[in-house]
Amino acid sequence: MDDLKYGTRNKRGDWAPHEPVETAPLFTFPPRLLAVLKWLPHYFFPWNAIFAASAVAYWAWVIPPVETMATLSAGWIAWLYAVNAVCVALFYGAFEVHLYVLKRQENRFKYNGKFPADQKNKAFWFESQNLDNILRTFLSGVTIWTAIEVAMLWAYANGYAPWLSFTENPWTLALVALVVPIIHEFHFFCIHRLIHTPFLYKWVHSVHHNSVNPSPWSSLSMHPVEHFLYLGTAFYHLVLPSNPILMLYQLHYAGFGAIPGHVGFDKVEVGEDKLVDSHAYAHYLHHKYFEVNYGDALIPLDKWFGTWHDGSADGEARMQERYRRRKEKLAARKARTQVQGAAE
Repeated sequence: MDDLKYGTRNKRGDWAPHEPVETAPLFTFPPRLLAVLKWLPHYFFPWNAIFAASAVAYWAWVIPPVETMATLSAGWIAWLYAVNAVCVALFYGAFEVHLYVLKRQENRFKYNGKFPADQKNKAFWFESQNLDNILRTFLSGVTIWTAIEVAMLWAYANGYAPWLSFTENPWTLALVALVVPIIHEFHFFCIHRLIHTPFLYKWVHSVHHNSVNPSPWSSLSMHPVEHFLYLGTAFYHLVLPSNPILMLYQLHYAGFGAIPGHVGFDKVEVGEDKLVDSHAYAHYLHHKYFEVNYGDALIPLDKWFGTWHDGSADGEARMQERYRRRKEKLAARKARTQVQGAAE
């Protein structure tokens, strides 16, 4: 597969797509009906359909009976942790093995031409990005994922969360299912801006940003506080008229859904002539520049708040202009402080 038909590669071996990133046409005015209809299949396939199917499979084969979940006990909690750990190992590991261990695509469509395993870095445990990311994923990520899952299922089993049945409320639950990704996007943007404040960035979010060149295991490599905030998107279903399956979909959208944004490749080759878009470029630019693209472009929140970078030269210019204005403000503030100090 010739990736240069779709993008360019610089002298360092870094690849970038020809076309700038676009936000989804959902929140444009005036509405663009044809654009929405053309985009709509991408809203469902392949990723959202995979995460929704995983929630249904969990409910059918993994989640214990309601009577069991009404009482917290080590048995079913351990069972859920084990299943979550195995599923994460298989799903995350499939991308890692295909793209980073066997390197079946080599560096075709890879944003950063280097592979994390090729470089040691003291920012990571044991100076290894992969080992650090894997340990953080299972020690903290899957543990907090399971804790939130258990808490929500216990709440449903005891009547503390509004539980609608699909037979009696099909249209309401269909609407909730449609907005699960939008809920995630809004939540992710809000908590992401929060943890980029100086104190929380230094002590919490910097752990995730150590992976400047993200790979599949970077997806859930976070500080425990960030794990709780990020996976806490499931808590919306404590007040939203919903169903445990949709709560699981919300949780899986966050947990398994972190993979596409961190896979490090713009497209994944499936067979000899099939490409699957990762839609990862916007988030890769966030890892590269830190202060752009706090959301994932489903809702144009970054455009509204002036932090959008689409990967184009214009996007780069807007980012640099924002940095320049901020630098001028800081310099002016420092000058005022010095003048006030001298006057006193």
